[in-house]
Amino acid sequence: MLVGITTRTNNSGGIQGGISNGQDIYFRVAFKPVATLLKEQETVDRQGKATTLTARGRHDACVLPRAVPVVEAMAAIAILDAYLLSKSTQMGR
Repeated sequence: MLVGITTRTNNSGGIQGGISNGQDIYFRVAFKPVATLLKEQETVDRQGKATTLTARGRHDACVLPRAVPVVEAMAAIAILDAYLLSKSTQMGR
C-alpha cells in the first residue's frame, strides 16, 4: 500500500468514477423554504375582501440547526445501503 500519494485537489468531491478516492466526500444539499413565514402577509378572504394573515403557533424561522444532523444521518444511511447492496451481490457468487 502506498502511503502519502494523493491528488492535488479534491475537486471531484471525494468520488471518482462512482468510487471513493479516500478523500473527504463533499456534496450539495438544498432545503425548501420554511412553510410558514412569521411576518404578516396581505391577502384576501373567500369573499375577496382584503385581510391580513398572521401566523400562529410554533414555527421555526430557520431549519439550519436541524439540517446538519439530518443530512449526516441520511448520508450515512445512503453509504451503508450502497455497501450492503454490494455485499449482497457478492454473496450470490
